[in-house]
Amino acid sequence: MIPNLTIAHKITLANKMKTISDELKEITNQHLSFRFTEDSSYKEHRVTDKRETSSKVEEARVVGRTAEKRIIISSLSKRMTEETVILPIYGIGGIGKTTLAKLVFNASKFRDYSKVWIYVSQTFDLNKISNSIISQVSESESQLTEREMINRRLDELLSGRKILIVLDDLWERDQFQLDDLKTMLKVGRGSRVIAIVTTRDKDIAEKICTTEPYKLEPLTDDMCWKIIKEKSVFEARDDKEQLENIGREIASKCGGVALAAKSLGYTLQPMKFDEWVSVRNNDIWKASTFECTSLPYHNVLASLRLSCSNMPPNLRLCFAYCAIFPKGHIIVKDQIIHQWNALGFIEQSDIFSTRQLGEAYVRQLLGLCFLQQTKAPSVSFYLPHASIAEQLYHFFISL
Repeated sequence: MIPNLTIAHKITLANKMKTISDELKEITNQHLSFRFTEDSSYKEHRVTDKRETSSKVEEARVVGRTAEKRIIISSLSKRMTEETVILPIYGIGGIGKTTLAKLVFNASKFRDYSKVWIYVSQTFDLNKISNSIISQVSESESQLTEREMINRRLDELLSGRKILIVLDDLWERDQFQLDDLKTMLKVGRGSRVIAIVTTRDKDIAEKICTTEPYKLEPLTDDMCWKIIKEKSVFEARDDKEQLENIGREIASKCGGVALAAKSLGYTLQPMKFDEWVSVRNNDIWKASTFECTSLPYHNVLASLRLSCSNMPPNLRLCFAYCAIFPKGHIIVKDQIIHQWNALGFIEQSDIFSTRQLGEAYVRQLLGLCFLQQTKAPSVSFYLPHASIAEQLYHFFISL
């Protein structure tokens, strides 16, 4: 539990955030004025995105998507005799593309397939993708660099196999790069390759597909309400009967996006009746949000802004600081808490240590889905939506 702050301390935090904003703007202006360029040798060796999405999923906890899973499996089943099938799933961020891919990946229909799960990310690297396929199928590390050697190894390894590959979060738009990817997936004499690609971009889906892309539609309002009830521990409330209709109205504003429902549900958990009413009636649902007024994305960001506006000021500072990390970057818990403390973002308390407060901040950001856990949840986590963090950072400045 994070203690309340004095008005004077809140003003100090607001001034500190304004100073940080001014300093970042000045750095950006200097970068543009002096025309700084990035050292190419450094760029080649750095890793900007280390996120590893896992194929594991607790299907019982997934709300909706059962019908979508059946549709995709049915579509793939009709084409299992083809050498290579590439089926993209596309839709806005946070809508559940990766979750749906996990449901298909773990379906019993593919129990006799070799399976490969790859997080592609915004940095497209065909050699990395190829080596990951080799490593996961052979269960031994592969770091080949020559394209010819990679193709030979893939051809040798995949020959005669049935293989299911998920390429999660594809951003690459260049047709030549995508054609190279499609060619790479066709190696292996007598192989049967099924590839599921998740992407936000319809154009990318149409460029990479060999069968009609699947557009993932928003969840229903009832499904969003189910998520909000779970995240807000609704069933344990004494006033749940009075809140039912209000909660359903709030759910209808989530744009059918699970991310928005999860964040709002967590925010509503400690709130009283009048605060739920305030969330429902907030003018933010009507205002232009982050230069995007199209539904459902407008309502998604409006939901996140409401969650942000209810954050304690110190927690806002800590999350705003996370905007410096690229999407998916692995954040080590001990290191980020140390950085928050060194910057003076963690409040002072006679009861709790800065370590305890830092861990409380991490738990809250995970609960809001602004951070997500890695495979080692007690040690590290990652930023799933860098663009959202950046936009919310500017929102914090205006509060």
